[in-house]
Amino acid sequence: MSEVIEITPVKLALCLIFILISGLASLALKLKLERDLAWGTVRTFAQLFLVGYVLQYIFKIENFVLTSVLYISMIFWATHAIQSRTKEDSVSIFSPIFISMIISYTIITVLVTAVIIQVKPWYKPQYFIPIGGMIIGNSMTAIAISLDRLFSDIKNQRDQIELFLSLGATYQEATVKIFRDAIQAGMIPSINAMMTVGLVKLPGMMTGQILGGVNPLVAVKYQIIVMLTLVASTVIGNVIVVYIVRKLCFTQAHQIAI
Repeated sequence: MSEVIEITPVKLALCLIFILISGLASLALKLKLERDLAWGTVRTFAQLFLVGYVLQYIFKIENFVLTSVLYISMIFWATHAIQSRTKEDSVSIFSPIFISMIISYTIITVLVTAVIIQVKPWYKPQYFIPIGGMIIGNSMTAIAISLDRLFSDIKNQRDQIELFLSLGATYQEATVKIFRDAIQAGMIPSINAMMTVGLVKLPGMMTGQILGGVNPLVAVKYQIIVMLTLVASTVIGNVIVVYIVRKLCFTQAHQIAI
């Protein structure tokens, strides 16, 4: 195994050149993104160093409770990000998203660590947190896309939906195509990633393992597990969340509530 090259503070500081270039481009094109770039950079350093120190502590003690707390907090912030992105105030989506993500993603992550990789103990944070984090992060993007599509299609097709409802259709029957289109929209990025993985880019987990000195073939096997898991978690998470949120978009009398 090759020795990992240490990243010194000076090397990290040199990376700020890329942010400077981005900021200058924003100024030149009047994009008004300089403040977001600066704040995003500060948050990147702060959040990653914070989680790095936390993970060092959790990895050493391998405590189930601490691992679970960190995992649930990751889902909490993912749910918060989805809610912030959808910007739909007429429907309370936080609780259904949070609960459904905890249930579905915990089951999937446990299956991967306990059954497929066979980690002992199955909650070993060195495996559970990175794999769970990738599942949450990938599905978070997919769910946000699906909900955006769901809300926009319901609003844009309001007259058509109300016509179906007035003819005696249930909200499920009136929105069956909208439901499918929303799920499909969220799935497209994951499917595209499967089609191009290894040809266009090396995924993050595989790249990290290779940089850490792991045999590329071992890294490939882990990445295959992750890719297939991400697709499954995206489907399950999307279907559950969109199904529940679609119901919240209608009253008990099958009237549009948004």
